[in-house]
Amino acid sequence: MTEDNGYLLDNRQTEAGERFDALAQLFDDSTFRHFDALGLRTGHHVWEVGAGGLSVPRGLAERVGPEGRVLATDLDTGWLTGAALPPHVEVRRHDVGQDEAPAGSFDFVHARLVLVHVTDRERALRTMSQALRPGGVLLVEDADPALQPLLCLDEYGPEQERANRLRRGFRELLAERGADLSYGRKLPRLLRELGLDRVEADAYFPVTSPAGAVLEAATVRQVRDQLVDRGLADDADIERHLASVASGRLDLATSPMISAWGRRPA
Repeated sequence: MTEDNGYLLDNRQTEAGERFDALAQLFDDSTFRHFDALGLRTGHHVWEVGAGGLSVPRGLAERVGPEGRVLATDLDTGWLTGAALPPHVEVRRHDVGQDEAPAGSFDFVHARLVLVHVTDRERALRTMSQALRPGGVLLVEDADPALQPLLCLDEYGPEQERANRLRRGFRELLAERGADLSYGRKLPRLLRELGLDRVEADAYFPVTSPAGAVLEAATVRQVRDQLVDRGLADDADIERHLASVASGRLDLATSPMISAWGRRPA
């Protein structure tokens, strides 16, 4: 992501912290399961791309230990700089869609919910792959909103219909900003095209949870001005939806998160 690309979910907004916490509750278990299954271990050097919040850098640091190294990069490092991170975690500003890969090579490179928003996704993915040492692992996890476009899978009443209508508006805003809403499903093919071996993928799909409600409320508050300005919703609709979310009556699903991985040939 570049500073002038109009990224819809700007990390500088106050709701970003709520979103990071909710995303950690929703997806960290799945992400960390992949770390362990793919052999991340003590002493490894790891590049965490588009780190955003603290939970994934901390999880990586626990696994590689003081003998290892975690480089956590993002276009906006505001949520990482000055945070309580172990000394073997380095925070650096980096634009994966434009900048060269950091110097050195890595045993493990990971990005979660990043590339779908990057304008030059092809370059970013190639940069991440080229940063691997021989035998190193690239794990990319990204959403596929087009695969499951609904917020409420069971659209049985007006609250659910309103929620899905607002979700359609949000997806329209994302597409206008250059997001690829079907990116997740492409990852296995893209990793193979980069020459990676032993490519596999799976999906994780939370259907309803308290964290999903927190994520939805923070996201809607973050983009409400754009929804209203574009005529995709009005303030009354948004207030009714936020009240429904707060009531706990809605089962709020996320987009499926596709996790795909492969190894650089030895």
